[in-house]
Amino acid sequence: MSVPDKSEFFPDTVSQHGVPETGAERVSYLRAGHSLRSWLLTTDHKRVAILYLFAVTFFFFVGGAAAALIRMDLLTPQADLLTNEGYNRAFTLHGVIMVWFFLIPSIPNTFGNFLVPLMIGARDLAFPRLNLVSWYIFVMAGCFTLFVVVSGGVDTGWTFYTPLSSSFANGNVVLAATAVFIAGFSSILTGLNFIVTIHKLRCPGMYWRRLPLFVWSIYATSLVLVLATPVLSITLALIVAERLFGLGIFDPALGGDPLLYQHLFWFYSHPAVYIMVLPALGVVSELIAAAAHKPIFGYQFVAGSSIAIAVIGFLVWGHHMFVAGQSMYASAAFSLLSLAVSVPSGIKVYNWTATLYKGDISLDPPFLFAMGFIGLFVVGGLTGLMLAMLALDLHVHDTYFVVAHFHYIMVGGTVSAFFGALHYWWPKIVGRRYSQIWGSLTAIFIFAGFNLTFFPQFLLGYWGMPRRYHVYAPEFQPLHVLSSAGASLLAVAYAVPFVYLFYSMRYGKPAGDNPWRAKGLEWTVPSPPPQHNFDTLPVVSEPPYNYPIERAER
Repeated sequence: MSVPDKSEFFPDTVSQHGVPETGAERVSYLRAGHSLRSWLLTTDHKRVAILYLFAVTFFFFVGGAAAALIRMDLLTPQADLLTNEGYNRAFTLHGVIMVWFFLIPSIPNTFGNFLVPLMIGARDLAFPRLNLVSWYIFVMAGCFTLFVVVSGGVDTGWTFYTPLSSSFANGNVVLAATAVFIAGFSSILTGLNFIVTIHKLRCPGMYWRRLPLFVWSIYATSLVLVLATPVLSITLALIVAERLFGLGIFDPALGGDPLLYQHLFWFYSHPAVYIMVLPALGVVSELIAAAAHKPIFGYQFVAGSSIAIAVIGFLVWGHHMFVAGQSMYASAAFSLLSLAVSVPSGIKVYNWTATLYKGDISLDPPFLFAMGFIGLFVVGGLTGLMLAMLALDLHVHDTYFVVAHFHYIMVGGTVSAFFGALHYWWPKIVGRRYSQIWGSLTAIFIFAGFNLTFFPQFLLGYWGMPRRYHVYAPEFQPLHVLSSAGASLLAVAYAVPFVYLFYSMRYGKPAGDNPWRAKGLEWTVPSPPPQHNFDTLPVVSEPPYNYPIERAER
């Protein structure tokens, strides 16, 4: 990759990246650039990414607080902490916050915003103002959700299943549905921005076959965001219309069909699983290549598998409804399609393994997070294959087995990748390095705490413990206590990084432009990157991940 000489683009009175050289002008410039107003009105994709990072981190801890209440209540077989209604509200809050305000936006809206223009050699996203608007919409939706919490909460579960959600006995459903409806607009605008940016703003030489795998994953995710999110928005709008105007859409008492809601909801929500997972898969591809200092094995297959996952993800929603009364022929078809989606996922895991073979591996914290992701993702994927089999699904449907599977994929996988991305690109974001020892310990404790929390739930589910219950048979208590102990360790492990990462912002050693000796355009610019990324557009003249093979295989 070559970057033309940039000295000719700066007048004598201005330093590189547009910062005035003279004292008074420089101080005024820097103060204006760091004011609250400059952040709230910014159109710089990197600053919008940081705004998203603060927002999703806040919601992560709100959702985590609800999870802590759930695990504390489940320490004993009886309802000793929360009432029945309080428990329902706690797990509804946990699900709504974590799915729509952390898992879905966490990687695309933060690292996607920060990295996609840098990785493709662009100076910003295609629609910078729309990017900022999407953040304000996201914050507005979050405020609606918090208002629902302080006004009593909602007890329908995060899926808003009808006729429970269409019953007038359940308050705040309209507000909760409105919050998720508003958040959907943020997702659609973000996805649209990424699609146009990747199509139109790639720098010279950045052909499709040279795109970083993280960009491929964001592109596939954006397609799902744009195509699937309107289905959820329409579905939630129909619930609101049914409650406000008495229309018979889902409520059988009004002549509606509650199974119609399930079909519409899961037609969105299973592709939404890949909105959460696909960016994580892209992150891990970047971490594995940088850790092994080798080209990604089978780059074309890994890139194509992202698109394949996005496409097949639209065809498997019926496996959530094996016990809902759909025909056995439909169930058999959805079972086969659900097994098929494991093929592109397996391609990624096998290709990562081949990439690591004989690699010059660096045991840095991002690599440890990547390995933790692979371990948790494989367990989640294998149990997903089990749930795709009709006979076994009938046995464990709506049990803690499903809870454990979901969390191994969504939380174990996506959150591990989120922390891996945070540790990998943090030196690029702030320009300073953090403690490698603390980073490595955090990765290990997150992996251990997660398995201690959720692996016992596979056993609970297989032995018959239903989910969404907080009064249970006494013989299940030892496993619940073990799960709650793991959750305590996990909570500490999740909180610690924010201490040493923020500490590094002031006291960390300068990171330099490329602390990991990685490939990619984002590592060719200063840390942190200047406002417009590149003084002149780079020209790409080599394939991605072009590490010297003879060095990597020493």
